Amino acid sequence: MGFRQAVRAAAVQLLTDYADDERLTLQVYRARPRSITLPCAFVDTIREERTFTGPTLVQRVPTADVVVLHGLYDGGDTVDQADAFTDGFLAWVDARYHAAGAATLVGIVLTEDDPTFVPDWQPPEQQRTYYATRFSLEGLALD
Repeated sequence: MGFRQAVRAAAVQLLTDYADDERLTLQVYRARPRSITLPCAFVDTIREERTFTGPTLVQRVPTADVVVLHGLYDGGDTVDQADAFTDGFLAWVDARYHAAGAATLVGIVLTEDDPTFVPDWQPPEQQRTYYATRFSLEGLALD
């Protein structure tokens, strides 16, 4: 499995395992879902920074942006749910830093709430505005 694949798989597995451990109902997808059932989480984008440290040495740092959709708007119950999920998921990931493989590190480097997330890949008649949290999960290969 390639490193990019391993980071995507780690993001999905971390979300799935956390939801199972906390007994949360959470639909988890490897990519943007065709239809949305709340709450759900998915890998939205992956970007990668490459640093050349010599003519043939490259350090790869892929970052998977994961979106968790909590509800349709940012009411009190929804933000309480988002805060609890974020606090718990950060701690969960911090304790599982080798989730992408033994010779790797993964960690969440950024979280951001988006109270106006719209799934722009869906047809206009299916688009809704959701309260979301975006997690940037960064990978680092130690080889």
